[in-house]
Amino acid sequence: MSEQENKETFLDKRSSRRKFIKNSGLTVGGLVLGGAIGSLVGGKESTTKSGVETAHKSVDYSETRQFFVRQKDFDALAAATELIYPEDEHGPGAIALGAPYFIDKQLASPWGSNADDYRKGPFKAGEIPLDNSEIFLQGVRKLNEVSEKQHEGALFKDLSEEQQIAILTAFQMGEVEMQFINSAVFFNSLRSATLQGCFADPLYGGNKDMAGWKMKEFPGAQMSYTAYLDKEEFVSIPPVSLGGHKH
Repeated sequence: MSEQENKETFLDKRSSRRKFIKNSGLTVGGLVLGGAIGSLVGGKESTTKSGVETAHKSVDYSETRQFFVRQKDFDALAAATELIYPEDEHGPGAIALGAPYFIDKQLASPWGSNADDYRKGPFKAGEIPLDNSEIFLQGVRKLNEVSEKQHEGALFKDLSEEQQIAILTAFQMGEVEMQFINSAVFFNSLRSATLQGCFADPLYGGNKDMAGWKMKEFPGAQMSYTAYLDKEEFVSIPPVSLGGHKH
């Protein structure tokens, strides 16, 4: 795909907020998300050493990471999640919702090591099964590796939105070489984990302040709806997290 075709495909389709991965059929809380990366990333603009303006969200580092040790690995993860689910006039994006920290916590949990999955052979010739933590760590480091190679040593977080989109699209299309895995597998896992971080119960480390639920008017983990059964009009109920119930 030429650079111009990529631009027309992913940058000019901005008729609604969540344009990333259009036509994939993935629905979260009634919101359909598709397969083309094409959301405008908000945030303060800065300029790299090459003079390229960037537009990326800053991350609140007051939270404690449990899996990612290297700062630049986590920065690449955060930038990629914000591309997938960006902030706009309708509400916060992945970073403000805490999706990067949600993913970090999940990778440090048994999910990261696939503890509950069947992991024994037989396997296909040359196949080595990677666990989720290995996939994500290799993937975010490859984001920076490709970025530095293509853009004079610049890290993925410091690229312009269009440059980030081009790289992430290459992952989506399976065009980036990774060890023992297709880059599209990493892309799909990253997309899924990002959306989970935006809409899962805050108990699991994402959906900060239940802002994802509030955007969708999702009531969360209500104990009962009996008080609303005789209501004919739509009732907006403040969301409640699993951790918000009094015992």
